[in-house]
Order: sequence, then structure tokens, then C-alpha cells
Amino acid sequence: MAVLPIKDLHTRPPVTGWAPFALGFRPFFLSAGLFALLLMGLWMVVLHGSLIPAELPPAIWHGHEMLFGFAVAVIAGFLLTATQNWTGLRMPSGTPLAALFLLWLAGRLGFLIPGLPVGLVALLDLAFLPVLAAVLAVPILKAKQFHNYPFPLMLLALACANALVHADALGWTSGTARTGLHLAVYAVVAMMMVMGGRVIPSFTDNKLGSRASRWPLLERLLPVATLGALGAALVAPVSPVTALFAAVAAVMHGVRLAGWYTGKLWSVPLLWILHLGYAWIVLGFALMALTAIGLNVSASSALHAFTAGAIGALTLGMMARVSLGHTGRMLEPAPLMTLAFMAVNCAALSRIALPLLVSADYLAGTVVAGLLWMLAFGLFVAFYAAMLLRPRVDGKPG
Repeated sequence: MAVLPIKDLHTRPPVTGWAPFALGFRPFFLSAGLFALLLMGLWMVVLHGSLIPAELPPAIWHGHEMLFGFAVAVIAGFLLTATQNWTGLRMPSGTPLAALFLLWLAGRLGFLIPGLPVGLVALLDLAFLPVLAAVLAVPILKAKQFHNYPFPLMLLALACANALVHADALGWTSGTARTGLHLAVYAVVAMMMVMGGRVIPSFTDNKLGSRASRWPLLERLLPVATLGALGAALVAPVSPVTALFAAVAAVMHGVRLAGWYTGKLWSVPLLWILHLGYAWIVLGFALMALTAIGLNVSASSALHAFTAGAIGALTLGMMARVSLGHTGRMLEPAPLMTLAFMAVNCAALSRIALPLLVSADYLAGTVVAGLLWMLAFGLFVAFYAAMLLRPRVDGKPG
């Protein structure tokens, strides 16, 4: 991933033309930012009773679109870009990428266009993840990169979770929508565990010249503890077994994160946003453990630590970094992006803490969190839309 020195960026002629489908991160990151704004704005309208989604109950619709709309768009953009780096094989661009993006977009529009048959909405929405998994699996299999095989499998797990939601909406099952959403959150947490372990210590060491501490035994046992906690929470949210697994997972993720830490990272916003994003995973498992032993903790607190906290912060941080690097720019975001990074973390804190501290004012806490979320992703769109739509500044493809 080549970048131009600052002096070359200043002397090079201005970039002309458009390249919205040159590589996967471009359409999906831009749409994720825009969709984060639109979806949160619609959700606050729904909370005030001015709009009722037709296909799903409001809370299920909100969770579904945050996961299968926003989060999946970021995942798609990242994996379509990273797989090209991993394998050295060209990933979809141009018309094939546009077709894949339109498939994702069709699933989103299905929920927003009134009057569409529920079965058609389900078909449009369910198609994207299996197709994306196949698109990623082909180059990974060709390159025989066994360590990357889990990513298409995790995408298929997300597809199964989505099917549980739609089966409930179609009346084929009863009560599976919420299970599907929980399964989707846990699948994304598993992805963040894998990718966080790869990129956060690497980015930190490369930038600061530090040396992250890694413990092979911890890295081997961490997936067992994590999947054990998530699986137990799915089956029995309140139980000693779930509490034990979740507590162990919280400690292990905390130790892992501590091994990557250096005090120098606080001077680099593109680093501390990723470290804070991973810290929300630690908090999520800790809250899961407290809930599992029956303490007076909101059952949604752990979920919002994983979603508003970990997914929100890590996706924003990764989109900000990947977009700079893969458009040939220096890894230095606009100063106001620091405000965006602060806002997304404050949004998660508001979403979790305010309902616990002021339980009677749930709506106010949700509105505060929503406005902070919109500020964070609004700033991302404002600063990154042009670079995601324009060609690379170094003239290279991608």
C-alpha cells in the first residue's frame, strides 16, 4: 500500500474523474457512513412515534439494519479490499463491484419502500451475504490461505442469523428474530476478535516503533473462551456457565489489549480509536458476566457495548485508516476526525450508562447517543466522501 510523501501530494496535479467502484472499500464505506446517518435519524423518528417500519417490529428493524445494513457494509468494504492484499489476486471492481453493491442496496431499499411483499424483501436482503462469501472464498481458496478461511464461514453464519430474522417476519417461525440478531452480533464480535488481533498491534508497532506483547497460549485459548461465552449467552443468557465463560473472556481480552498498549498511542488518533474500540469488547463481556449472574444490569448493556461501542468505534477507525491508505494519502486524518472518534465513543457511553443511571429517562439517553453517533459519521462522510469517489492521488489503480 504505497503512499505519497506530503511534498509530492502538494506538487502533483489535482486528481480528476471519478472512481467510486475502483475497489471494494469505496462504495461500501461511503454508503456505510451515509446509512449510519440515515438509519439513526429514522430510528429517532420511530422512537417518537412518527414512523413505524412495516416489515419488522421497530426494535427488530433497528437492530437488523444496524447489523445487516451498516455493519455488513463496512465488513464487505474491508474484506473485499483486504483479500486483494492477502492473496495478490484482483478483487471485483467496475461493473462486477457495482452489481455486488446494488445487491446490498436492494436489501436496504426493500425495508424502506412501502408495499413490497415480505417474501420479496426477504429474498433481496438474504441474497447479499452468501454472494459476498462466495466472492471472497474463491481467491482465498486459490491462494490456499488456510488462516483466512474463517471469514467466508463467518459471513455464512451472519447469513444464517439473517435467515432467522426473516423466518420470523414471514411467520415460518416464532421468536427467532431476536435470536438471529444476537447471533449476528456475536458473529461480528468474533470477526473483530480475529481482525483486531491482526491489525491493532501491527498498526501500533509500525507507527510507534513499539513491540506488542503476544502470548501464544492466550491466543490459542482466546477463541475457545470467546465462542464459549457467546454460545452460552445465546442458549442461556442468565446462568453460572455463561457468567464463567464471559468473565474468563473479559479477562483474556483485557490481558490481550494490555499487551498491545503503549502510552504513546494517545498522540495518534488513528491508533487510540482502535484500542478504545477493542476495549468495548472487554466491557461487553464483563457486562455479559454481570447480567448472567443476575445482577441489576440491563440485559441490553452488553449488546450495546458490542454494537454501539466496539462495532461503532472499530468500524469508524478502520474506515478512516483504510480510506486514507488505499487512496494513496498519508495516514493523517483531518483534525476534526478526532472529534468524530470522541463522539462515537461518547455515543456508546451514553447509550449504556444513561439508561442505567437514569432508568426513567431511557428516551433522552437514546436521543443523546443517537445525535453523537450522527455527528461522528456525519464528520466521516464530510471528510471522506470526495476521496472515496475520486481516483487515488498517486495515480495507481484501486
